[in-house]
Amino acid sequence: MQIARETLLRSYRAMRTIRDFEERLHVEFATGEIPGFVHLYCGEEASGVGVCANLTDNDTISSTHRGHGHCIAKGVEVSGMMAEIYGKSTGVCRGKGGSMHIADLSRGMLGANGIVGGGPPLMCGAALSHKTLKDGGVAVAFYGDGASNEGSTLESLNLATVWKLPVVFVVEDNGYGEATGSSFAVAGTQKARAEGFGMPYMECDGSDFFAVYQTAGEAIAHARAGNGPVMLHVHLARWYGHFEGDAMTYRAAGEVAEAKRDHDCLELFRKKVTEAGLLEHSDLDAIDEAVRDEIESSVIAAKAAPLPGPADLLADVYVRY
Repeated sequence: MQIARETLLRSYRAMRTIRDFEERLHVEFATGEIPGFVHLYCGEEASGVGVCANLTDNDTISSTHRGHGHCIAKGVEVSGMMAEIYGKSTGVCRGKGGSMHIADLSRGMLGANGIVGGGPPLMCGAALSHKTLKDGGVAVAFYGDGASNEGSTLESLNLATVWKLPVVFVVEDNGYGEATGSSFAVAGTQKARAEGFGMPYMECDGSDFFAVYQTAGEAIAHARAGNGPVMLHVHLARWYGHFEGDAMTYRAAGEVAEAKRDHDCLELFRKKVTEAGLLEHSDLDAIDEAVRDEIESSVIAAKAAPLPGPADLLADVYVRY
């Protein structure tokens, strides 16, 4: 598999940005300054980045309550995201969306979503727009193993097949729907569900950027060519709890430590590209340093930014044509 040097550098930067962004939020949330809930994407970076590296600004995605990684992977600006999470008026949604509702239509990011299973129906609509406008766009719905049981998701799989929509359903399977193991809650297999709706099924290791990139590329190319929807099942592990403050008493002893030791997608990426001579350690170290500075600046700016005022209350409520 040949991947351009620029794509490798951009992808590593996106994964490093997600990791550092989330790790910093883990620290900042404990101070009590961030309103609402925060759900971190650490450990899953290769999934969002591997998929979105195959997309353009014309393509569209929807996310979940765990949406920061997808936003960054799709190119949403980091300082605007940080300000949004702090509820500040300089945020990408003017501080009125918060962590679970970040959106940036200019990047094709149609929103993180606090509704479990809320994204797949939206992506059917986006895919129908791409198909009707004949703009070559593909819609991608990210959702988890828990959301795979929602009626809205199953109806979306059916509708996408019936209408032959250019949409890829990405099941990010971290093994838990909140605190419930998927073995207790998900009957059958994701493959059988895809086949039941007549769509192709693909799967990959979510800790391996290259596996995600290649498999997602095939799925997206299938949809973009007008062949209808695809289900992409990504197996991965989250490092933190369902939300910040989750004690994770439902997880086995050593489970997270093992994931960090053996399945860290950034370390696996670094090892592969340097051993293959595709990138130098110095290239990656420079990215690490630049990202640290960017995250630090975004936190400082977010804390200093103003809160939304009374005049912002009714702004952006109604669409004006």
